[in-house]
Order: sequence, then C-alpha cells, then structure tokens
Amino acid sequence: MSNSSSITHFLLLPFADTWQLQLLHFCLFLVIYLAALLGNSLIITTIAWHHHLHTPMYFFLMNLSLLDLGAISTTVPKSTVNSLRNTRDISYAACIAQVFLVLFLLSAEYFLLTIMAYDRYVAICRPLHYGTLLGSRACAHLAAAAWASAGLYALLHTANTFSLPLCQGNAVHQFFCEIPQLLKLSCSRTYLREVWLIVVSACLFFGCFVFIVVSYVQIFRAVLRMPSEQGRHKAFATCLPHLAVVSLFISTVIFAYLKPPSISSKSLDLVLAVLYSVVPPAVNPLIYSLRNQELKAALSKLLTGCFQKQ
Repeated sequence: MSNSSSITHFLLLPFADTWQLQLLHFCLFLVIYLAALLGNSLIITTIAWHHHLHTPMYFFLMNLSLLDLGAISTTVPKSTVNSLRNTRDISYAACIAQVFLVLFLLSAEYFLLTIMAYDRYVAICRPLHYGTLLGSRACAHLAAAAWASAGLYALLHTANTFSLPLCQGNAVHQFFCEIPQLLKLSCSRTYLREVWLIVVSACLFFGCFVFIVVSYVQIFRAVLRMPSEQGRHKAFATCLPHLAVVSLFISTVIFAYLKPPSISSKSLDLVLAVLYSVVPPAVNPLIYSLRNQELKAALSKLLTGCFQKQ
C-alpha cells in the first residue's frame, strides 16, 4: 500500500517484454509519428499559404491538424523513448501534464468536429446565409470556445483525478497516463468522487454526438434532393471525409471507455488506446486529402513550388 503523497513517479505499461520487440515498437511508433507530423504540417502550411483556402471549412481543418499534432506529440514520444531506453518510468509531474494535455486536445478535437458538422450543415442546407452565420469573427469565436471549453474540462478532470489518494501502487496499465487506469490505483471509496464528472462529461459528449447526427441527417436529405449530379458529388466530397474522421474518433473512444468490464484486458486496453490516441492523428490528413480535390491541388502546387526553388 502506498499513498499518493509519497509517489514520485509512475510505471507505464511496456508494449513488449523483450528488447527486440521493444525496438520494433520504437520503429513502428516513430514511423507513425513522423507520418502524422508530416501530414498535419503539410495541411497547416498549405491552408496558411493559399489565400483561396482561407474559408471556414479550411480554418477549422487547420485547427484540427494543430490538435492532432499536439495529441500524438503528448503520448508517442515518451512511449518511444521508454522503449529505446528499456524503461517504464514517467515522473509524477509529467504524468499530470500528460493527463491534462490528452484530455484537453482530444476533447477540443471532439468539440471542433461538432463545429465542423455545423459548418457543413450551413454550407449545404443554408448556403445563402453561410457568409453571415460563419464569418471570420464567428469562426474565431467558435474555435476559441472549443479550445477554452476543452481546457476547462481537462483542468477539472485532471485536478479531480490527482486529488484522489492512490492506494494501489504506481503501475499504470497503459502506455501513457490515462484516467481510467489511474482511477484503478485510487482507494475504492474515493473513486466515487469522479462519478459526477463522468456523468456531466457523458451528457456533454452525448449532446455533441446527437448534434452531429442530426446535422448529417439534414445534410444528406438536402444533398439527395439536389437535381445536379455534379452538385451532389461535390457536397459528398466535402462531407464524407469529415464523417469518416468523426466515425473513427467516436467509435474508438466509445469502445475504449464504455466496453463491458468482462472483456477488459491489458492487451485490449492497449490496442484501443492506440486506436483513439495514435491512429486518428496519423490518418486524418490522408482522409481529408484523398477526397478533397481543392486541397490536393493546393498541396501539389505547394510541393511543386518547393521543389522548383531547390
């Protein structure tokens, strides 16, 4: 038995027991991390460089890429360094920072995806009011609200989690400091202090989920009523990437946090954590660039210009 006041570090869960497999994990995560850095950086640079992309949809996409960069940079570098050094340690302060940043960045991404659903709804269902409802000031306010709400949410959750006394040691059964795993280290009675925050969180995120679903029901009804096949194709081309990103993000998070305890295991928890914290930042740039002809053309022009200068 140990008390939280005496804990100076935590022990993270390694991906493998042997040095060869840990080296393989290091190489795999390094490739994924570099791919995420390259993809998201290219999207940010392309949108910032081309003035014709300075529209609400691309403004929110640039914010999403920033959040993806932050999210994958919070967890993967520490895990890869630990694998390379054959260690499991993370300091108490670094664990607090990791919990806060993961919560902040992932919740901000979810709020931003909700705003992006509203953006697509207005663009397709109310195109004449698009400039009025989503002007530059309105977009800035919406993005700021997403970041600020996520920051407040993450601060409350982090403060509440680390105020609980830890009585079950310091071994975290995850490759980063994750709240559900940290709560397993707390005393059983004080565990209930987290329940009210979980209930509020569930209501908030369920409300966003309902908003996204209702928005896309309206969007698909409007698209299917379009007389022009070219118009329908263009509308789907801007909506399907966002819908794919939302589906990937929500499905992995829901299954990771709401799966039945009977099927829970260390290996399954590890895989699910990778699916919601590592995979989306790496594949989101690919999803958005595959269907978006305008973004692909701007990206090709940017890369061509860079190579010509060299």
